[in-house]
Amino acid sequence: MVDYSKYTDQELVDLIKYDDRIAFAEIFDRYNAPLYIHAFKRLQEREECRDLVQELLTTLWSKRHELFITTTLSGYLFMSVRNRIFNLLTKKKLNDEYVAAIQYLEVENSFSTDHLVRLKQLTLIIDQEIAALPPRTKEIFELSRKGFLSHKEIAAQLDISEQTVKTTVNNALKILRTRLGSMFFLIL
Repeated sequence: MVDYSKYTDQELVDLIKYDDRIAFAEIFDRYNAPLYIHAFKRLQEREECRDLVQELLTTLWSKRHELFITTTLSGYLFMSVRNRIFNLLTKKKLNDEYVAAIQYLEVENSFSTDHLVRLKQLTLIIDQEIAALPPRTKEIFELSRKGFLSHKEIAAQLDISEQTVKTTVNNALKILRTRLGSMFFLIL
């Protein structure tokens, strides 16, 4: 019986190209543990390291006929583990960023929806309180706050003094402050 442990790595690579399963078993026995340790030093996750090394060695066997190694087998295998680790970490980072973005959007959307509902309710309450103001006070207040006119423009439009406009707006604000309490400060 042939002792494969005495073969060099290059001889084993040549043998697996001709479907020699025992040669592959020798490569597996030689490199499985060192590759796992190499991966574990970087990832610190047993199952991922085990899977990574298993996939690498499985790929080595499945692509044995196309195998072209320009360095040593050990250099090729350790470089392949390193590249797979980089790919895995890149995927994890992208995955984490994707999950974080989705979580942010969920929070942002729920906040926005909740905010819009509350804003509508608050606007409705304020509109009801403005509608309950005396007619002339309501008219002056709406020109000021909804029409965005200055006191001078309102006075000219209604043919009253600027002081009357200022006093009326201040009185309307006092009434609304009293009726709306702390909600008043959220909007106005």
